Amino acid sequence: MKEISIGELEARFADIIWENEPIRSGELSKRAEEALNWKKTTSFTVLRRLCDKGIFRNDSGIVTSRMSKDEFKALRTEQFIDGTFEGSLPAFLAAFTSRKSLSREEVEELRRMVEEHSEV
Repeated sequence: MKEISIGELEARFADIIWENEPIRSGELSKRAEEALNWKKTTSFTVLRRLCDKGIFRNDSGIVTSRMSKDEFKALRTEQFIDGTFEGSLPAFLAAFTSRKSLSREEVEELRRMVEEHSEV
């Protein structure tokens, strides 16, 4: 699995793209200036880095995603569980629930998900 990491400001910039795609790169830099107080050069530098990471593409000045926001979040979650809990979802859930109780609705949702994604 390809390791992808982005910082908080890159994530905010990515959100601008996901919320507005397809978006012209010039319009993207204007929105980044408004939302993040970035100069045009900063926007284009960050866009290039995110494209190099395979998250977005910039074809002739039109910026679109290569992966949806949900796909990106799923990948980041897998990377976190792999790196922190040696890939063990039960170990992750044990750590998560050691400080926070699950509601009845959350437990039922998890049961449905396990049933839906079970290999057996």
